[in-house]
Amino acid sequence: MPTVLITSRIIGTTVLKPVEMLKAAGVTIADNPHLAAGKNLKEDQLAALIKGIDGIIVGEDDVTRKVIEAADQLKVISKNGVGVNQIDIAAATAKGVVVTNTPGANSNAVADLTFGLMLSVARRIPFAHNATREGKWDKFFGTEVWGKTIGIVGTGYIGKGVARRARGFEMRILGYDVVQDADFAAQAGLTYVPLETIFREADFVTLHLPLTKETQGIVTREHLRMMKRTAYLVNIARGGVVRSSDLFDALQRKELAGAAVDVFEEEPPIANPLLTLDNVVTTSHIGAFTWESMENMGTIAAQNLIDVVQGRRPAFPVNPEVFER
Repeated sequence: MPTVLITSRIIGTTVLKPVEMLKAAGVTIADNPHLAAGKNLKEDQLAALIKGIDGIIVGEDDVTRKVIEAADQLKVISKNGVGVNQIDIAAATAKGVVVTNTPGANSNAVADLTFGLMLSVARRIPFAHNATREGKWDKFFGTEVWGKTIGIVGTGYIGKGVARRARGFEMRILGYDVVQDADFAAQAGLTYVPLETIFREADFVTLHLPLTKETQGIVTREHLRMMKRTAYLVNIARGGVVRSSDLFDALQRKELAGAAVDVFEEEPPIANPLLTLDNVVTTSHIGAFTWESMENMGTIAAQNLIDVVQGRRPAFPVNPEVFER
């Protein structure tokens, strides 16, 4: 009977169906003594728990080479989410361990929040809210989203969801991606352009890229300088795709009107200067956090794991070369 470790704090607490699926599949769920602490597991903690484990469902935990090498019977690392930047894919592949994720499961939630952040920073909604609660009755001038140009950097599941919503606002839609979907572009009225064109022409630039070696710091200081002074940047991807210090400098110099940030290079942000600016709206990496999204992700993550431990190819392998080999 396969044994599974769950480190994702959502599964078994907020979302119960994945646990029911695992038990129905005859899987034994190992004890996780760190679950009550409510924190992501670090390398040494995870390495101490991984022996005797056939599969693991992880959140934002550090699944490093040391952890993978400490495993003696691990078959699958199932990410409860999309981003796998905290998993050493190369080490897993070398050891024949399948890595899976849940693409598309949270796309509606993240696309919704993208527009929520756009509207919040453009119309200064959080600032008006705080002032009203303090007994003030100030007027906050903002910018309309309707009919503007949006530049979507990364047109995967989430970027496509943002484009669909942008149509409802009658926006001009520009997109950038190394892999272009011509059929979707034609359907959504999206025009693929170079990255520089996005930053020069868009009134709202939204980021939806995974964090990889290729995308680390892909938004440079030069890109921020290209933006209109009336434009806004929305980062709901990963903090590492744009340096906080570069964005702070550009905002402080009023090279763009504002930014909305759901993700940071260091989370939670410690003394991040972006938090001191009055033209920045921030949230605490909540893009995927809807009830619907959590259940979607959890059930897909559980099914991915069940498929592998029962000898089937999962729907969403990150390193399919393990099967080909």
